[in-house]
Amino acid sequence: MTDLPYRPNVGAALFNAEGLVLIGRRAGLPLGAPESWQMPQGGIDPGEDPAVAVLRELREEIGTDAAAIIGEYPGWLTYDIPAEAARASFKGRFRGQTQKWFALRFLGRDTDIALDRDDHPEFAAWRWARLSDLPALVVTFKRPVYEAVAREFAKFEVK
Repeated sequence: MTDLPYRPNVGAALFNAEGLVLIGRRAGLPLGAPESWQMPQGGIDPGEDPAVAVLRELREEIGTDAAAIIGEYPGWLTYDIPAEAARASFKGRFRGQTQKWFALRFLGRDTDIALDRDDHPEFAAWRWARLSDLPALVVTFKRPVYEAVAREFAKFEVK
């Protein structure tokens, strides 16, 4: 798998007015499954600007792009996906993902969030959470990325 490329991807730390971030419980996982939460993220189309992609991904995954970019991670963060998951998720084309993360301020209302607007919903449920709590809620192989994002975007979190 180490000879495979990484899939270009964006991630969204969407902060509400109280400084909490939106997280979603992955669809298709058993209710109460540990490590089933994550922030919105998704692929970058060929030639697409990452700042455009992050708003598109919000629209696709949570039903709204009512947000403004307030911060950007200074580089790209990369993680490998376990081999079996990579074969299932990416048909064996990628070893993992390289991500550009953005901090965004949510400009809408909670009622604007609709997880079922896409034909293949990414999330089964959502809630607001403290950014610093997220590393413990995500799948193990994404934890280093979430730890880096939490450090970088701590200035936007509720104190």
